[in-house]
Amino acid sequence: MGKKKETISLIDTFSEFNELKNIDKATMISVLEESFRSVIAKANGTDENYDIIINPDKGDLEIWRNRQIVEDDQLKDPNLEITLSEAQKIDEDFEVGEEVTDELSLDHFGRRTILNLRQTLASKILELEKDNLYNKYKERVGQIVSGEVYQIWKKELLLLDDEHNELLLPKTEQIPSDFFRKGETARAVVARVENKNNNPKIILSRTSPVFLERLFEMEIPEIADGLITIKGIVRIPGERAKVAVEAYDDRIDPVGACVGMKGFRIHGIVRELRNENIDVINYTNNTSLYIQRALSPAKINSITLKEEEHRAEVFLNPEEVSLAIGKGGANIKLASMLTGYTIEVFRDIEGVDEEDIYLDEFRDEIDGWVIDQLKRIGCSTAKNVLAMDRERLIKEADLEESTVDEVLAILRFEFEGEDEQDEESDNGHDIEPATEENSEEDVQEDADTDTEEVKE
Repeated sequence: MGKKKETISLIDTFSEFNELKNIDKATMISVLEESFRSVIAKANGTDENYDIIINPDKGDLEIWRNRQIVEDDQLKDPNLEITLSEAQKIDEDFEVGEEVTDELSLDHFGRRTILNLRQTLASKILELEKDNLYNKYKERVGQIVSGEVYQIWKKELLLLDDEHNELLLPKTEQIPSDFFRKGETARAVVARVENKNNNPKIILSRTSPVFLERLFEMEIPEIADGLITIKGIVRIPGERAKVAVEAYDDRIDPVGACVGMKGFRIHGIVRELRNENIDVINYTNNTSLYIQRALSPAKINSITLKEEEHRAEVFLNPEEVSLAIGKGGANIKLASMLTGYTIEVFRDIEGVDEEDIYLDEFRDEIDGWVIDQLKRIGCSTAKNVLAMDRERLIKEADLEESTVDEVLAILRFEFEGEDEQDEESDNGHDIEPATEENSEEDVQEDADTDTEEVKE
């Protein structure tokens, strides 16, 4: 009776583990049998003559050993053979050559074997649990999950899901303004699942465009139902995002459906993303129109496309340039990411100053990348740069103060040099050498002129 109790106790222990770790019954039986066979083979050299029967419903286990009957003086391996006299103690009708099957208890294998069995089982079940966790979350990559903030570290957060599985949210995958306290619930998308040395790590992200896409699917029924399709999403996490949408039914306004009445639908998404500004635009196959919409809220005058270079030159009124570029260049950067075109902004000024000089002509004196940065913010000519405030140049073009000062000095010298040359040229033509015929008249005229000026 004691042997039976110990057997049942062993199965019960791992039945509880099974329920806790959510391992299905068939898999548990397979693991148990494999573990028993491993221990038996280690103890006896082979497990081929053993039958193991596991009944998970009753919570018991049976081990049966099959041995062949041999003459009493012919016994070589007690594990595989049994003498005739021993067999006839079980049943008097047994004869040499027949097979005897007898049931064994765990005690038969000794306490060390049972301990080894427990360790083997625990190791296999832990390994199985890790495999299950990896496979479960591998299928959930790209889906939003929720977890309770369990531990806060400098470089990452540790979250626990409903089954107490560990999820990691690195600092690099958090929105810059994210702030979580222990015990709070955080939402993020499963970015990737790593499995180094059979140690699965579930990495989450709140900065991925996929996170924003899944939030749209959750909050906007038309997207979830397939009536509206998201054609593109780009983000600067915590600052700004652009989402291009398209409806297959002309009766549906995709932008209006996403934003909702008074922004009701999108407000929850904005709040989840820590007040990230979201521009929703209509997608179109017309590249010029797509770029124009992507640069919203700026109004475009004209666009020149360089298809082979995937570049677009956009011309705007001077007052629209700052809108097109956006705070810290965010708007133009996102528009370029969304459309796949490098966008250059130019001020569209009527009656161009003939004395102005395009920046490209200064490439011998100014580094090309500096000129490209200036052109990116709409400064395509020297006078465009000189007309802009120094602080704005430093901030919007993202240049060092010394670089901006050097550029301004080069451009100012260009125009000051021209002015000096013009003055010298003008003086040379205006002053004529005095002659006998005109000297007195000229002197008198000059005196009259000086007098008038003084009076005035």
